[in-house]
Amino acid sequence: MADNREQIEYWNGDAGNTWVEAQDRLDAMLAPISAALLERAAVTAGERVVDVGCGCGDTSIELARRGAHVWGIDISEPMLARANERGSGIKNLAFSHKDAATADFTPDHTLLFSRFGVMFFADPPAAFQNMRSALTADGRLAFVCWQAPRENPWVAIAGRAVQPFLPEPEVEPDPKAPGPFAFADADYVRGILDAAGYGAIELEPFRTTLHLADSLDDAIAFQGKVGPLSRALADLEGQQRADALAAAREALAGHVTDNGLDLGAACWIVTARRD
Repeated sequence: MADNREQIEYWNGDAGNTWVEAQDRLDAMLAPISAALLERAAVTAGERVVDVGCGCGDTSIELARRGAHVWGIDISEPMLARANERGSGIKNLAFSHKDAATADFTPDHTLLFSRFGVMFFADPPAAFQNMRSALTADGRLAFVCWQAPRENPWVAIAGRAVQPFLPEPEVEPDPKAPGPFAFADADYVRGILDAAGYGAIELEPFRTTLHLADSLDDAIAFQGKVGPLSRALADLEGQQRADALAAAREALAGHVTDNGLDLGAACWIVTARRD
């Protein structure tokens, strides 16, 4: 099993705290995707569900509201603290600080569920094999992951604008390295799940529009703190950072309407069953 230490450190640092601060906004932005995934998962009352990478608890709370017994797990202690605050008093809901890649599971859950929480494993086949141990013999899997950045204007427009300001990497980045877009290749995802012991694997394309901000100023401030653009900007300082943000602002300006900034997003809704 490869080491997930880098991701654990990242999500327990500034990134986790920033996501907690932006929780309401992120949940609202991702609401169209959450709704589509919840519909596809079709959870029923009484089911036992593991919500992998549950973050601040939005989907866990909704699954519990629909009558499931939900166990939300995440590696980020700041986000779990927020999840526990939000879920306080909900009897069919619990949260734990665990890495799904190595957690000890019992095979009495009917559904593994995740909204953008499974693209960060250092060894994806091993992680999904471990998660499979949580499922009953007829248990199922439902998660959503991003398609390629080029299919996601919500991140690609600003990303292309700041690219000239970023340092040249010493080695070519691995597109399948742990990160938001690690599962963009549908064949790669199928191969992971097949190797981990899942069958009836389906990847359904889902496209929607995300409301990123009410104004251009708001959009720049938000994208500079949360998401892939913030990771890119983390490598820049001083005038370089200011110039990169100015370039992003110019690139996004033409997409702002009276309603604010709404940009397209493309995901895979992935479903499978334990073989």
